[in-house]
Amino acid sequence: MSDPPRALIDGRPAAGGGLDPADRGLAYGDGVFRTVAIADGAPELWDRHMAALGADCARLAIPAPDPAVLAREASGLIAAMASGVLKIIVTRGAGGRGYRPPAAPVPTRILALHPAPDHPLEWASRGVAVRLCETRLSHQPALAGVKHLNRLDQVLARAEWSDPDIAEGLMRARDGAVVCGTMTNLFLVRGARLLAPEIAGEGVAGVARGLVLDHARDSGIVVETGRFTVEDLRAADGAFLTNAVIGLWPVGSVDGHVLGRPWLTARIDQAIHRARRRSRAAWKKTAEESPSRA
Repeated sequence: MSDPPRALIDGRPAAGGGLDPADRGLAYGDGVFRTVAIADGAPELWDRHMAALGADCARLAIPAPDPAVLAREASGLIAAMASGVLKIIVTRGAGGRGYRPPAAPVPTRILALHPAPDHPLEWASRGVAVRLCETRLSHQPALAGVKHLNRLDQVLARAEWSDPDIAEGLMRARDGAVVCGTMTNLFLVRGARLLAPEIAGEGVAGVARGLVLDHARDSGIVVETGRFTVEDLRAADGAFLTNAVIGLWPVGSVDGHVLGRPWLTARIDQAIHRARRRSRAAWKKTAEESPSRA
């Protein structure tokens, strides 16, 4: 018996045929993606990922794939995997040479399953060491917030260090404002308030960031969104990083400058864990009620 496919291109095993060389995702980074954590045999925050994928496709005027089709294909891929990472890519599809997009695009959808990252467990409990990156984020309001395929800013930033004890690099805008990590969103904690770097000219609005903001709104936690400097970061009571795979990492130090661990960080961490558990349970319940998804 052959192994189940680890990747699908438009619903077909990737091993059976490659991507069209004319695909605009290859040529121009013309597409979007989501990175979905798999735990206990189920994807986490699926509904949030689908909403974000649809919104990002709309921003780029790419027809979004049917969420039911993605759910069915995801189910087949993750059926035998207890934990891992599912990457979903949607490109504008094939097109001729030149930047002008086709008038009637036929998008390509790619689902690829990867092993879970082997981050040290103590990073989530004790906090992580981070550094400030020299590479600045490109300023483009039309793309701010979108998880598009052009990640060269992050590629260059991540190439700046090889020390395995440095978990993440923080990236700044052209004006010096600290915006995010190479793969994470950043929050500062000041007293009982959250300080959230704005995603207006650069950066990605991750689903975990949205989860934190929603929890803060529903719980009466005051959130201040704005432009925050390196000095603001160093003067904060604490800081933490989020994304859909890691959940939350407290920031223990920034270039050796030690930060505290305020109570609000633990409270947000608990909220993220609850949301992830609920999302797994909802997926399994839907799978039981919808045989076509199995």
